[in-house]
Parts: sequence; structure tokens; C-alpha cells
Amino acid sequence: MNELRALEPDFWRAPSAHNTQPWTLTYEDDRVTVGWDPDRALPVSDPTGRDLRLGLGAFVECCLIVCASAGLPVAFDADPGPLRVGHLRRAAQTYATPFATADVRARGANRGDYHPGRLPDELVAGLTGMRRVPCRDLADLLHAADLHQYGSPEVTRELRQWLRLTRRHRRYLLDGLSDRALRLTRLEAVALRASLALYPALRPLGLPRVLAGASRGLLDHDGDVLVLTGPAGDEVEQGRLLLRHWLTLSAAGYTTHPLSQIIDSPGTRRELAARLGVADPSSLLHIARVGRPRSPAPPSARLRG
Repeated sequence: MNELRALEPDFWRAPSAHNTQPWTLTYEDDRVTVGWDPDRALPVSDPTGRDLRLGLGAFVECCLIVCASAGLPVAFDADPGPLRVGHLRRAAQTYATPFATADVRARGANRGDYHPGRLPDELVAGLTGMRRVPCRDLADLLHAADLHQYGSPEVTRELRQWLRLTRRHRRYLLDGLSDRALRLTRLEAVALRASLALYPALRPLGLPRVLAGASRGLLDHDGDVLVLTGPAGDEVEQGRLLLRHWLTLSAAGYTTHPLSQIIDSPGTRRELAARLGVADPSSLLHIARVGRPRSPAPPSARLRG
């Protein structure tokens, strides 16, 4: 299985919350164990590990697609255990997928402005488990979720650990959320760095409301938000499905901007479930706005590649 090592730069193109890239590969003679580094988890903002498992599922799917594109017959066996989700192994035939390495490389998140317009009905109909909501219908929930996020010192501290708001940051080209990925101007990045550095003093003076206000207009346009629903506890498989959906959208010229804070906040999660007619709020697994970007996003930093 050592032949997979040369493909790792493309494996690492998989998406992850805060771009933490938590996955690990441990090579053995006849298999490769897919696990994760606990130091790259988000125990505060993702206490149930939902986003972690979704990201690991997306990583597994990414590995299978890249291996198939290289002509390597590889399969995945789920085997949940301490710090692992399963194993990649040799298979009798290559993984059946309509996607290739080029699709993996082309996919990316875009937090910039989108052109107005709704997704075609036939495109959404092919996205299993996805629920579509007009952007403007969720603007109030996004603001409430941002207030909740920035109002929590623990969540804000964890977010700050993964922000790369200056190119002098020692991990700027490796991981995390850079100023470029967040589409911040130099002045905006400096202001955000200063605000977060002074968070303990400024929080009682209303800093969370100021920070939440930065995204107030994000959903004030004619567009769509997609919500992935599925059984709780099956997030690895749902993460594989999510990556396939993102690659489908990318091939059609669309990109995504995750809005996980809406389902990370208990209050907005319950309200979103009620609006969607979903009985179990824990079945809301992922949420993102989707559209055609007005300008391309810079490639996100990667540990390998």
C-alpha cells in the first residue's frame, strides 16, 4: 500500500472544519488505517465530533476517488475505534466514481460574493438528503448563531487558534483559516486580530455584537442554502456523500460557503429543524450557502501538496 504515499497531496484536498485537516494515515503491509489527530479536533465548537466525522468521511471519499483516478484498486472498510474510522485496502477493482483527481483539485470553498440566482431544481433533486432554503429566510438565524459563537469566550478562543490573519503567521501556508480564505482586506484582518486579542476586555462592551454584525448581509441576496440531513451517528458515510455533492456542484460551476455555526448553536439548530419540519434536530448535519462566485477563491493552505 506504499504506492498511496505519492497521492497524499491530493488526499489532503478534502475539506475540514476550520481547515484543521485532522486526518492521519498509518501504513501497514496490507492496509492503511485512517485516523485522526486529537490535537486537530475542535472539542469546544464541535463537542459531539459531528464535523470531525464528516471531514473524515470526506477524506475517505477523496482518497478513493484519487486512487481510482490513478488506476489503483482500493476500497474502504469501516472499523470505528480509538482515533480511527477504518482502513483502506487493496480491492479487486477500482472504486466506481464519476469523479477524478482533477475534480478534487478544482473543488473549494468560497466566502466571497455570489451572483444572484437560485440553484436549478434538477440539480438539487440529485443531491440526496439535501434540503434547500432561500438565503434570506435564514439571515436571522445566521445573525443569532454568530452572536452565540462570539459570545462564548471558549468558542472564540478556539476559533482564534485556527485563524491565520497575517502572512507572518508561522502556519499561514499549512492550515487554518487565512485572511485570504476569509476574503478579508488587510485593514479588516488587522481589525479582527486586534479585536480578538482584546476580547476579554471588549466582550462586556459589546464586541460579540460587533463581530456578528460583520456577516449580517451575507444572506441578503437571491440565492440558496443547502442543509444536509441524515441519521446521527452515521457521519462518516454522510461525509462521503457530502463530498460527492460538493464535487457535483463544483462541476456545475457552483461553490459552497459552510455556515456551521447555525447548527452548532442549540437554539438556532432547533429553530432550523422546526422550519424544515425535521423532528430530530441532531439529524441536521451540515449547512452551507451555495452559488456562483463573482471571483475565484484563493486555494486554501494544506499540510501536504
